[in-house]
Amino acid sequence: MSVSDFQLHFEVMEVCHLTEGLDEPGSSEQPWSCVMHHGSWVPSFTAGGSPHSGWFWQNPQYLFVLSEVDENPGSTQKTCSFILALMQKYQRRKGIHLAIGLHIYPVHSQNAHLSPEDLLKIQPILGIPYSSRREVVLRGSLPPGCYIIIPSAAEPNQQGDFLLRVLMEPGNKATPAHRPTPQDVPSIKEPSYPHEAALPSPKSVRNLFQKHCNKKGYCKPLHLYNLLTEALQQGVLAGCEKFLALEHCKSLVVLMDSQGIARLNWSEFQTLWDKIRKWTDIFLVFDKNKTKRLEYEEVCPALKAAGIMVDDLVMQLVGLRYTEPDMTISYPGFLYLVMKLERMIHKFQAYDMVGQGTITISYRQWLYMTMYN
Repeated sequence: MSVSDFQLHFEVMEVCHLTEGLDEPGSSEQPWSCVMHHGSWVPSFTAGGSPHSGWFWQNPQYLFVLSEVDENPGSTQKTCSFILALMQKYQRRKGIHLAIGLHIYPVHSQNAHLSPEDLLKIQPILGIPYSSRREVVLRGSLPPGCYIIIPSAAEPNQQGDFLLRVLMEPGNKATPAHRPTPQDVPSIKEPSYPHEAALPSPKSVRNLFQKHCNKKGYCKPLHLYNLLTEALQQGVLAGCEKFLALEHCKSLVVLMDSQGIARLNWSEFQTLWDKIRKWTDIFLVFDKNKTKRLEYEEVCPALKAAGIMVDDLVMQLVGLRYTEPDMTISYPGFLYLVMKLERMIHKFQAYDMVGQGTITISYRQWLYMTMYN
């Protein structure tokens, strides 16, 4: 067909790039490798919009390491060729057509993750305009080195799922770039105990236990709710009791309950109170602006100070499940979150006795773990 005939009968031409499994029949060579990453844009967490939105740093980031140089004898420059394809998932099913795009930024190391400050200082070296097509494709070549790929929608806080395919020479890498764990976490082992200004003295706690718990010396969720409400009203966290819910207290009790009776004796309550004092110290240290709430960005280092390491996915779930509408965590919510994480980790480790990182449990055990917490 001549070019003129093609132009007469067709309006759009789409070029399909073959993956490594679609080479010529019988060919043993695989000049390209294909890496696929499934991701999501979640409002307020990973849906930052375009580079001009002010929230671009929230978008997912992928580390792109190029080391295999193209075999091109006629070229004096050493470059690595690649193809990036960003596809919207479930677009037809949802009837949503987002404008999507890709940007590539240079970085200096394989441990890089671009912060909001970094993105204000540097410009993308490659990118494609935003398009509402189902898939956008970027074909390019760059010198060997480390880069960050950022897929995004044109507007912030747009919900969507995507598939990022990276086609490249074998030996190059494309992996998720995880946010670095904060290294400047204050030590809670310092000889200062902020909880003393927030919680009653040990003697007063004993009196509160006797006042609010039943005559048999057992603390049930409603007893704990009344006890904590009164305990918080006199200290520097006064006012936080309005965020305390009976549901919080139910979880605090059953997660400390080793007998499955939904109540704590004095000894078990003391163990719980020791944890509350420790976590109160952490909460007060990381509440930098003294609002009696933790900002979302303060939660991850606070969890690290409590001995709990979490990744980006867990933090995303924390934001969706445990934060207030303004994306902060209240003091009771923080106690609830840390207790739940600590006890679920402890339960997992109890089953993973050899430390393999995987466990096998029965249906009944699974229901007990997930329902009684």
